[in-house]
Amino acid sequence: MSPVSGKSDDIFEDEKPTYTINEYLEGLEEREMEADMVLGGDYGDTCTYEKGYLKRQALFSCLTCTPEGNAGVCTACSLSCHEGHEILELWTKRNFRCDCGNSKFGNFICKLQASKDVVNVENSYNHNFKGTYCTCDRPYPDPDVEDEEEMVQCCICEDWYHREHLGLEPSETIPVDEEGQVLYEDLICPGCSATCSFLTLYPSDIFVAPKKLDVEANDDKGKGILEETSSASAGSSKIDTVSYDLAETCDNVANIKSGNMSGNEGFFSAEISKKDPSLKLCSYSNSSGTVCQLGVDLGAVTPPPNSNKVMFVKKDWRTLLCRCDKCSDFYKQKSVHYLLDKDDSIAAYEDQAKQRREERLQKEEQDSLNAFNNLGHIEKVEIMSGITDMQNEIGNFLASRNNSEAITPADVYQLFENLKNKRRRQI
Repeated sequence: MSPVSGKSDDIFEDEKPTYTINEYLEGLEEREMEADMVLGGDYGDTCTYEKGYLKRQALFSCLTCTPEGNAGVCTACSLSCHEGHEILELWTKRNFRCDCGNSKFGNFICKLQASKDVVNVENSYNHNFKGTYCTCDRPYPDPDVEDEEEMVQCCICEDWYHREHLGLEPSETIPVDEEGQVLYEDLICPGCSATCSFLTLYPSDIFVAPKKLDVEANDDKGKGILEETSSASAGSSKIDTVSYDLAETCDNVANIKSGNMSGNEGFFSAEISKKDPSLKLCSYSNSSGTVCQLGVDLGAVTPPPNSNKVMFVKKDWRTLLCRCDKCSDFYKQKSVHYLLDKDDSIAAYEDQAKQRREERLQKEEQDSLNAFNNLGHIEKVEIMSGITDMQNEIGNFLASRNNSEAITPADVYQLFENLKNKRRRQI
């Protein structure tokens, strides 16, 4: 995924691309699925304002109405209220309420929900709302760059980054498989990794190491041979860029409660004890008597030096985070408490979108069947006859052509002309 501008290329060029019918159908299905994943199953029927600050939703920025990029609107408002405007698609943002028609829009009133608060105080905005991304603050696609790669998103700040601006070493790249599919679920950018440095206290196998590339000069021009050295299995490698020596970085943990807790009582305490046997563990337990899973007082640990390294975390890593009262309070202090919400992740958002898509398709099929069953006998016969005629016409058309031969607009026009003429003769 990458941020997408609402500006579209001119599709009415003199030379139009042609496709085989299989390519067209596959492309159509792919585009419909991608749209459903982005919109989260929201088909723009109603403004989402009444639902409050949604955990996650698709958002758009209207530069025509708010050129400073300080407002966001929902899918329905982007379609109904801002048709023909310069719209930026922002993919998704968390904890946001639709701004359309509030004080940021001057005299403009939302067509779908006229009564709204003057401002949504809990909304937050970054430079994405102005159409720029990454630490370089450039637009996407960048008019000054040819063949620009897709950008990647940080799961904390939700900004988008160029891969070359993630602070990786020259011999490293993001972990992907042979087909270019990422081997991690979430990325935490260098700017946010300092805030989340406490994650390095968890077992190292929640991380995915950057792909290592060994460069060996093979000619006098300095060209190199790149050899992959990282594991192809996500979640099985240590991530050297974020691991650090607990004995050095936890010198100030003298005040951590020791209790009589052994290294095996906490869910992760054995792992931490193995890293540093001298580190005293937290004996905190919540009201239900459950011992802190992590076993370390996060508030007493100083972030390590050079902690602003990009982190790649594996699938379902959030389920491993400790949810005891004390750790939960720490996440709130760091303003990352949403990491404990299973519905916050993009993966959960897309799973919900797939479910809503399936429900919508089933409903449409049932509605069509109900409408057909409510028709009279003559109408049913006419519809079935029309379907049969179309099947026969398309079958004859395809049988007369090579499967790899492209179908032109003129071919499609002629097919429907033949159907129309056949219906006239039947009447």
